[in-house]
Amino acid sequence: MIEHRHSVLLIAWLVSACTLGPDYVRPAVDLPKDLGVAQSTVPAPDRWWSVFGDPVLDRLVDESLAANRDLLAAAERIEQARAQLRITRAGESPDAGIEAERSRTHLSDKTGGIPLPPDAIETNSNRLVLRAAWEIDFWGKFRRGTESARAELAVSEAGRDAIRASRGYFALTAVDRRFEVAARTLEGRRKSFDLQKLRFDHGAVSELELRQVEADRAGAEALVPALVQERVRQEGALAILLGRSARGVFEQGVDRGTPATPATVEVPAGLPSDLLLRRPDLRQAEERLHAANARIGVARAAYFPSITLTGFFGGESQALGDLFSSGARTWNIAGGLLQPLWAGGQIKGGLELADARTREAAQAYQQAIAKAFVEVRSAIAAQTTAREAYTAQSARERSLARALELANLRYDNGAISLFELLETERQLLLVRLDAINSERDRRNAIVDLYLAIGA
Repeated sequence: MIEHRHSVLLIAWLVSACTLGPDYVRPAVDLPKDLGVAQSTVPAPDRWWSVFGDPVLDRLVDESLAANRDLLAAAERIEQARAQLRITRAGESPDAGIEAERSRTHLSDKTGGIPLPPDAIETNSNRLVLRAAWEIDFWGKFRRGTESARAELAVSEAGRDAIRASRGYFALTAVDRRFEVAARTLEGRRKSFDLQKLRFDHGAVSELELRQVEADRAGAEALVPALVQERVRQEGALAILLGRSARGVFEQGVDRGTPATPATVEVPAGLPSDLLLRRPDLRQAEERLHAANARIGVARAAYFPSITLTGFFGGESQALGDLFSSGARTWNIAGGLLQPLWAGGQIKGGLELADARTREAAQAYQQAIAKAFVEVRSAIAAQTTAREAYTAQSARERSLARALELANLRYDNGAISLFELLETERQLLLVRLDAINSERDRRNAIVDLYLAIGA
């Protein structure tokens, strides 16, 4: 009895040990020793958008995470991957089912040369058995398939995280501020035109000066509706991100807050090594490689015989009432082995295909890592360049605002012409719009850094 038990354990060990195909090992990656900047001792926050101190933004992000259709679709893809994993894992277990059959057969009494009695010509048959079949996973075909399916599930989960970020809110608030600047400019130029029209009517200015002021007023009038249209587009894009319905897109407005821009955001701790585990796109690329690697084992197992155990147990009788009697017992146990001999190159082609797909996934993984560090490097540099650009634009705006005050004084005293005054006004308008865009870019740079490090 002990020897029999040891034999069973030995067979079970052999079955679990015979798993074809290479075990997955993360490829070696040539990473930089450091990022060239000092790193903070504080890790990246879970809710990185909270650094802007805007409760409205926090609420909109929460709404997006709860209702965004891209996220909901990604969640359904996760459910699909889980279902596929269950389907694949089912191959590791025996199949069982109940078979019930009732038939009536009439034989010819003209065959065999021997007359048959009436009860032998027509017979009834009743059958009720429990059937089971199990293809032993001796070569690890189903285990490798399960490993591949599990990796595909991880790909779906990583994909869900990659959809979460958007910069539409900052674009919308920037359009709002640009609209306010344009509206104030338009109001001022309308007043200026009315004043110049009055002076023209009294012969104080020429028609050339009047038409120049009129042209500037028309330019401001053209800028305002363009910004209104841009704001409608940005609100629509943000409404889609928030998962609003068609009715909500038309009837619900998008709230605005006043996001603060931090002075700077330090690179959080844990880079660059943890970057491989944190970024969703890198997790996707690695899990695709893992899944492709496992499918090599599935393809290689096709070279080896499939071993199948089948059997049934139940009852069979002519009379339905005798079906469960002891004499009606019927059973069968069988084992089968199928060794492929000739498949016209199909098995070899399948293995070559799996190998090529794995090599492709390995290249894609290396490429994804390289792109990730390009984005990190760019995001770190943008922290400095965007801040410097914003500082310079703000200083330029203040200087031109003071220059316009002086230009108005000099124009009122006849020291400069109207054209010089209008040119200063035009420059100030463009600089104010550029300064707003620069502030938006500075916030986006902060977002880009958190996205680059996979926060």
